[in-house]
Amino acid sequence: MTAPATPSAASRIAVVTGASSGIGAATARQLAAAGYRVVLTARRKDRIEALAEEISAAGHSAAAYALDVTDRAAVDEFATAFRTIGVLVNNAGGALGADPVATGDPEDWRRMYETNVIGTLNLTQALLPALTASGDGTVVVVSSTAGHGTYEGGAGYVAAKHGAHVLAETLRLEIVGTPVRVIEIAPGMVKTDEFALTRFGGDEEKAARVYEGVAEPLTADDVADTITWAVTRPSHVNVDLLVLRPRAQASNTKVHREL
Repeated sequence: MTAPATPSAASRIAVVTGASSGIGAATARQLAAAGYRVVLTARRKDRIEALAEEISAAGHSAAAYALDVTDRAAVDEFATAFRTIGVLVNNAGGALGADPVATGDPEDWRRMYETNVIGTLNLTQALLPALTASGDGTVVVVSSTAGHGTYEGGAGYVAAKHGAHVLAETLRLEIVGTPVRVIEIAPGMVKTDEFALTRFGGDEEKAARVYEGVAEPLTADDVADTITWAVTRPSHVNVDLLVLRPRAQASNTKVHREL
């Protein structure tokens, strides 16, 4: 088994977007424990500041920076703070609604595309020079199994995550030969405090039905563990695409439920 790589001084900074909750927060904790100085970004300043304090109290290094990934001017200003970084985890994203194509809200589609695709593009473009300058950079795109297969009622989110997948796949082709890896992590059913609740506009009953009867959906920590494992492989090892699902989920449309 290949041992985890220890981040070098030049590559020890890891920027994590969408770090205020769920997969982003869990990833920040685990990367910090793996030896990275984590920079937490999200719109909710109070959340990331509290998480930075928690990580620091545990003996690790963390800083918080309030940021909307869809605001290109703000992203560019953020990027000026770094000469080099080692890791960018593009985690900010999310789903809105579950309507069929015929009645879907175009504004929901637009917002999902802006966050999941344009936000990832903004951060990646802004920080790619610093990732390259580190001599050992890693771009992580947290997509979804939705980026690899469609399902009814999910077209807007599926389209956005297909966009994120294609962004990662194309970037890998375009920068081959540079000292930067491109990793895509595509989780299936993950139960977090906010994902389904946000998707259904705060409707707790609808959100609960997503996981009804599923004994063990993935957790944020499961996904964060996978991200951290991929990031800490030796520099010559690139995990192009890693799909993970709970055992109860065979595909986006086939889930075993104990009802």
